[in-house]
Amino acid sequence: MDESCQWRGWREAAEAALYGPGGFYLRPEGPAGHFRTSVHASPLFASAVARLLTSLELDEPALVDIGAGRGELLTGVLAALPSGFPVRAYAVERADRPAGLDPRIEWTAEPPAGVSGLLFANEWLDNVPVDVAEADPDGVARYVLVRPDGAERLGEPVSGADAEWLARWWPLTEPGTRAEIGRPRDEAWARAVGTLRAGLAVAVDYAHTAASRPPFGTLTGFRSGREVRPVPDGSCDITAHVALDACALPGAELLTQREALREEGVTGDRPPLSLATSDPAAYIRALSTAGEAAELTSRGGLGDFGWLRQRVRPCGPTT
Repeated sequence: MDESCQWRGWREAAEAALYGPGGFYLRPEGPAGHFRTSVHASPLFASAVARLLTSLELDEPALVDIGAGRGELLTGVLAALPSGFPVRAYAVERADRPAGLDPRIEWTAEPPAGVSGLLFANEWLDNVPVDVAEADPDGVARYVLVRPDGAERLGEPVSGADAEWLARWWPLTEPGTRAEIGRPRDEAWARAVGTLRAGLAVAVDYAHTAASRPPFGTLTGFRSGREVRPVPDGSCDITAHVALDACALPGAELLTQREALREEGVTGDRPPLSLATSDPAAYIRALSTAGEAAELTSRGGLGDFGWLRQRVRPCGPTT
């Protein structure tokens, strides 16, 4: 093969590596076979999502999980909901439906349009492929091209809508500095929110804002629970943190997972020592729950994840 045909932008390369034939995310083991999210850390996370859903006070609300993996979050939420609570559950995922999944969960490649309820995207946007830019020795932002073996070189100057996005959200001026061009994620999130007639849309992810953009970007890979060099050959996850402030639509709220979960009663507070004397078994259970909550809300860990909350009225996102 002509070597020039192997060089392409990171967005195209990651799309093929993650979602093309034999792609990383289409493997039978799913994401859970390679990394642990808040969903896998504790059922408290699904319980918090269940409380968010019930707080909407909608008749037979929809619960739409975008980037559903193998349905772990939906399974947990359905188990945590009050008995008989009416809900229509949708798993939005490119992979095939796993065997044995709760029959109440509808498996679909696209979010349903015109529903009212809770749209939840946990660690989805970081796997929406994006191009990478790097400032050359003259300070000109250029696309980073990559080969299937992970080798990189600089390509053409960033132009058009990508250049406008960089100028607004992540300007590059110093030679060697890098950025992930988040425009495809902004557009993906806007499309997802646009499918809701009313309710709440929530995106949870590794994130940064304009005040804390990393100077050399965040592109990386994961395999079997370990961070690895990003190589777009289908052998590893390819991910980059999300510029959630750029994704936010008018009226959106940005907060940390620690703040969001504490609002839902997930605090990590230890049970009173008196319980150890009056009911030792209950104390052990409460202590275990507190440990799980502490992991979900820990500073420097899962608690630092960004939450983007977007309320949607029948006429569209709030302003």
